[in-house]
Amino acid sequence: MNFPQPLIKGKLIRRYKRFLADVLLEDGSEVVAHCPNTGSMLGCQPDNARVWLSESDNPKRKLRYTWELVEAAPGVLACINTARPNAQAREAIEAGRVKELSGYDSCRGEVRYGAEKSRIDLHLSGHEALADAWVEVKNVTLCDDGSGFFPDAVTTRGQKHLRELMAQVAVGDRAVLLFVVNHTGIGSVRPADHIDATYGALLREAVSAGVEVLAYRADLGNEAGPTGRLALTSPVPVILDA
Repeated sequence: MNFPQPLIKGKLIRRYKRFLADVLLEDGSEVVAHCPNTGSMLGCQPDNARVWLSESDNPKRKLRYTWELVEAAPGVLACINTARPNAQAREAIEAGRVKELSGYDSCRGEVRYGAEKSRIDLHLSGHEALADAWVEVKNVTLCDDGSGFFPDAVTTRGQKHLRELMAQVAVGDRAVLLFVVNHTGIGSVRPADHIDATYGALLREAVSAGVEVLAYRADLGNEAGPTGRLALTSPVPVILDA
């Protein structure tokens, strides 16, 4: 899975109003880019960071550019576009690179389910030996000393998703929380108890109830810059110790 077109390099001036970012391009021009991330983006908006934008030729769009990647630390890249992880997860599952979720004939997105009226990111069905799998996808970009943490802000929505997943296990289906690690400096994933202790406790409860937790990292690039790829290529351990 690749970005649909080459990315444009720039330097972050500032992020503001959550959805806007001023970026200085290499040609000296300054543009306003869409910031497709509602989270706090802790550690992903350092001053004067190198950033990469995608460009749209859709005349109906208000903003021509979308912020995709940031150099979160020297030589370390993160994808901040939270519209990407669902597609990354689906492509990897359908290509058989997420071995724990291989063997399903059908993969559908945004399927309604649950008592709390949620939409599951991915619903897998048609396995000859296993029950249907309900897969909730989460983007991980918060990094501290090689550990990735989720969430990066208090998330009542994420807590609801965990309750819905536990309910699916209770009726005999598989329920999976899949962390898409969009940060090349992350070597493991942990619940961010220091940010949302309720989420951390509920995640551990969900695992005890039978919810499966997986994490896979994207191949974004290195100190030389982005590869242009978004593919999930390698599993990352999930550590639930408090």
